[in-house]
Amino acid sequence: MKFDKPTVKGKILKRYKRFLADIELEDGEVVVAHSANTGSMTTCWEPGWPVLLTKNDDPKRKLKYTLELTHNGKTWIGVNTALPNKMVLEAIKDGTIKELQGYDVIKPEAKIGKSRIDVLLTKNSGEECYVEVKNTTLWQNDVGIFPDAVTERGQKHLRELTELANSGIRACMLYVLNREDVKSFAPADQIDSEYGKLLREAHKAGVEILPYVCEVNEQGLKLTHSLPFNL
Repeated sequence: MKFDKPTVKGKILKRYKRFLADIELEDGEVVVAHSANTGSMTTCWEPGWPVLLTKNDDPKRKLKYTLELTHNGKTWIGVNTALPNKMVLEAIKDGTIKELQGYDVIKPEAKIGKSRIDVLLTKNSGEECYVEVKNTTLWQNDVGIFPDAVTERGQKHLRELTELANSGIRACMLYVLNREDVKSFAPADQIDSEYGKLLREAHKAGVEILPYVCEVNEQGLKLTHSLPFNL
């Protein structure tokens, strides 16, 4: 998935109010960028790290710049949480996610009960597969871990997927590992022990765990291959 807006480089000075980041551009100008990632972004930024922004000159926009990538000296890290679902849809369509092939209809944001699941795949025979997508950027000893903060919403999604699996419907948790310095995936039990417990229960019930790593560069982001996981 290529960036569809012009990009500019800079360095991050600070991040605040969840949605905002002060960025010093290469020419010395300091701008305020929108951060779509409202999480802790732990291991994803420090003052002075290089960043990549997209610029949108739409006069209706309050902030022209959006924070897309940060760089830790080893790898670019995708921090725009609006992009993983788009990457997943692209990767299903182009065959990258081999486990999710053979379906006739791809429907994003499918309703299930009082919630929405990120992707519903359906075969003409009526067979369904529900896929929940989680952007994963927290790093620990070459392992991508999720979540980076306690997530009641994420716990709810796991319970819903477990119910689907228990009723015989295919259900998958797809973790988008949005950085290239990871070799595997694991739940962040030290941050949200309940999430880790529910993930293990979900897997035992038949929910498939699909960690996929991204190639992240200044041109864009793309899912490339699966990684092992450790529960």
